[in-house]
Amino acid sequence: MTNKLKYFIGNWKMFGDFGSFKIVSKINQYSYKHQKSNKKKIILCVPNTLIHYFKKKLKSEFISLGAQNCHHHDGYGAFTGSVNASMLKKMGAKFIILGHSENRTEGETNQLIKKKIISALNQKLNIIFCIGETYTEKKEGKTFSILKKQLKNSLERKFKMNKIIFAYEPVWSIGTNKIPSIDELRNTIKFIKSECKKIFKTKKIPRVLYGGSVNRKNIQLFSTIYEIDGFLIGGASQSSKKFIDIIKNYYK
Repeated sequence: MTNKLKYFIGNWKMFGDFGSFKIVSKINQYSYKHQKSNKKKIILCVPNTLIHYFKKKLKSEFISLGAQNCHHHDGYGAFTGSVNASMLKKMGAKFIILGHSENRTEGETNQLIKKKIISALNQKLNIIFCIGETYTEKKEGKTFSILKKQLKNSLERKFKMNKIIFAYEPVWSIGTNKIPSIDELRNTIKFIKSECKKIFKTKKIPRVLYGGSVNRKNIQLFSTIYEIDGFLIGGASQSSKKFIDIIKNYYK
């Protein structure tokens, strides 16, 4: 097993209340007990309503908190129901998910996502930038062209690559229990890293995660792909046991 740092990022989506802190607490206890056994970084992206409360209760060097989206406008304004990156940063978020397919489905374009990335970077937030193709695009052999378009239209060379973690989430895999083959996934991750190096004109290797129906059963399969730098975990992150089992099984 590699000593390379691996990311385990939970996306709670629209889930949780103040009582859900017990999930965070159990994950933190596990991290504390196993801090020397493997190199990992745990990030939990929770609803905005929980960030400040969790931040006050969480006294941990092992878990960071993140948000799931933001408005692209930097300052205050007449944007009813919206929250910007500055507000999230002040609540205690260190990371933010941008470009998730669920938000793209609701109308987010690459251009809008780019504005959000700029706003989040201005607040020195770390970005988890999601990209991925639909089932139709996959069947038509457009996976690489779609990913390239999402990357090129959302990023600029001047962005700090060390502030961005890329997450490959094939839309057809999210919540379906369908996953890419080992060869498909390895080749796609390599492609994303290659394209990012071209965009940023750097020899540094970007961090690329996989997300899409990740669970405690298939995680060992993913562990054979050295190129994957970690995982963006959806529904399974809403359970401390399932989330911890994924980490345990990865390092078996």
